[in-house]
Amino acid sequence: MFATLNQISLLPDEEVISRVLDGETALYEIIMRRYNQRLYRIARTMLRDDDEAEDVMQDAYVRAYASLDQFAGKAKFSTWLTKIAVHEALSRLQKKKRTQPASAGTLSAAERSDKDGQTMDALRSSDPDPEQQTLRKETISFLEHAIDTLPENYRSVFVLRAVENLSTAETAACLTLTEETVKIRLLRSRKMVRRALYLRAGVNCAAAFAFLGQRCDRVVQRVFDRLAADNVRGQ
Repeated sequence: MFATLNQISLLPDEEVISRVLDGETALYEIIMRRYNQRLYRIARTMLRDDDEAEDVMQDAYVRAYASLDQFAGKAKFSTWLTKIAVHEALSRLQKKKRTQPASAGTLSAAERSDKDGQTMDALRSSDPDPEQQTLRKETISFLEHAIDTLPENYRSVFVLRAVENLSTAETAACLTLTEETVKIRLLRSRKMVRRALYLRAGVNCAAAFAFLGQRCDRVVQRVFDRLAADNVRGQ
């Protein structure tokens, strides 16, 4: 009996790779669809440019495909593939620094407005409530901006560990860092993201859960209404 497309899509990476190497090249699509989100996030994080991130993804997939027979299986395939994408992004970033002014890679306010929300599409809710959708989009936009403000050495660590949930060891392997360095950068990046979120939102801790204006007036009035109805003083 032939396996269904759904069954094939659930195959482990190693089995998919083996079948691709055996001539079933169309199955490489499974690998691409499986890791598109991760590779986009890491490339977009490093380059801060959507179009270049897509170019890096394509280059990484082509390079990985050409080197599939060299994959030794000593590490997870996902780690191996991510490391290729990181290398492609770093190469492009270095070239960009040599050929463009430092500010050229920074998105304008208008460009950021157009692109906000695209980095983490997988986090978006399917909730049809417009108010909830708007709130979620604003939250994601704040988070994306906070990540974009991280220094280059911290952004990739934060995304791989905090967004993609890779282990410390996997992150270290992908970025060619020590595990201790990954831990330190993750701790520092989380602090910087929290600080950036506070600044972007324009609030501080003392302003959280404010209960003012009409809400305050409403409660006061309702309490007096209940007291009057129950005739508390008259008892």
